[in-house]
Amino acid sequence: MKHLVIVGGGITGLAAAHRFLELCRQSRRQVQLTLLEASPRLGGIVQTKQRDGFLLERGPDSFISEKPEALELSRRLGLESHVIETNANYRRSFIVRHGRLHPVPSGFHLLAPAQLWPFVTSRVFSWTGKARMAMDLLLPRRALNGNTGANPDETLASFVRRRLGHEALERMAQPMVGGIYTADPEKLSLQATMPRFLEMERKHRSLIRALRKERQKVAGLPAPSHQTTTEGTSGARYSLFLSFDRGMQVLTDKLADRILNFNAPGDEDCSSSQVSLRVNTVVESLGLERSDRPAKWLIKTKRNETIAADAVCLALPAHISARLLTSVDEEIASELSGITSASSATINLAYKRSDIPHPLDGFGFVVPFIEKRALMACTFSNVKFAGRAPDGFVLLRGFAGGALQPELLDLDDAPLLSRLQTDLRELLGVTTPPLFSEVSRWHNSMPQYHLGHLERVNRIEKRMASLPSLALAGNAYSGIGIPDCIRSGEQAADDLTGLLLERVDPTL
Repeated sequence: MKHLVIVGGGITGLAAAHRFLELCRQSRRQVQLTLLEASPRLGGIVQTKQRDGFLLERGPDSFISEKPEALELSRRLGLESHVIETNANYRRSFIVRHGRLHPVPSGFHLLAPAQLWPFVTSRVFSWTGKARMAMDLLLPRRALNGNTGANPDETLASFVRRRLGHEALERMAQPMVGGIYTADPEKLSLQATMPRFLEMERKHRSLIRALRKERQKVAGLPAPSHQTTTEGTSGARYSLFLSFDRGMQVLTDKLADRILNFNAPGDEDCSSSQVSLRVNTVVESLGLERSDRPAKWLIKTKRNETIAADAVCLALPAHISARLLTSVDEEIASELSGITSASSATINLAYKRSDIPHPLDGFGFVVPFIEKRALMACTFSNVKFAGRAPDGFVLLRGFAGGALQPELLDLDDAPLLSRLQTDLRELLGVTTPPLFSEVSRWHNSMPQYHLGHLERVNRIEKRMASLPSLALAGNAYSGIGIPDCIRSGEQAADDLTGLLLERVDPTL
């Protein structure tokens, strides 16, 4: 009976475990699976809490349907009826300029406008800034690499300044794109995060021209099956964002339940398999006994036990995987150590609706760094998704920290909340304290895809070829969202299952 050990019980590790068991059931093979999680619970940063009729998301509050992995997994788990869309009435967002909230221009996609008139009449940019952004229509494309003919990578900041100007970077790109990655745009690799914009420049020369053509093309196509309303957005394409009626933890709870009940009585093909999900189990070291044929992995925990495995999947932050692999392969460990991470805090605040003067006619706002505020962004949670607050109440979700303001994470809860409430008073007119507030801190949770990230990942993958019974998975490599983590975990399971069970067809 082959034994797979997965280290890490977040969404990535759970997706890997579930996929491994799906493939084993398909092949009618008995297996042993052990998942080790250091914390007291499974699910990682996916955490939903009910309090006084409010539904609080401590971590991510949604996933995007444009990347299909999360929606496909939801269907396989029987959760499709619990998937909900964003509120169709207020699909827009705001951006702060000089202490006031202004709507993101309709048709503006992260870096550049697809519609000219909303952009021209917007108060987000000065007339000088608008004129500089319009020069994108005339500027030549950047020369390709001579040897490969490929787009040379550059930072988000460099790209936006070159195509659209400094004001576009400060007022839109930094808060909108940099905020997604809680990153410094001066270091963020565009090729690793937003490669479609490099491709737009290569193919169409002008970003504005490319986005307008894309909009015209999409306007003539029918909406996907999960979209039931007409898109009328500013900023993000909010019809693509989905969640669950009882919060994101529905997904990880269902995954854990399916895994635990994999060898339930009556399943003749798999009833002899051994499945174990263990929390409060810290892995201290990882070793490879190469003298065995085939080689065996030895996982030592802080419980003073050693677990032998035929294959290992490390579904962990890069810096933890680096520490565990130091004694196995110093080169891989060194490369993993080069992937740095940022910390951030999510703050849920509950209010009476009558205590907030702002109409809350959008999903929230982002704050440019140059505004010098503690808030990076704020979501109007009960406006964005149904069921997040009782009638007559409001749930706000603020974000602080990130690569540009790491010092905020050093504050205790009281001073951090005080600074956020000052921002909410000045931006939304909120003068009363919240009914309650909860601060969730996520230390080193967001990997930073700095310039050269893709090359680093390629080097890691090439080196990993010498360790076929080891897989790395998670948000540190090729995407930070929930669908990206699921894809990473399932791909790791596909690779290791094929090795352990010999040429298993991964198609379900």
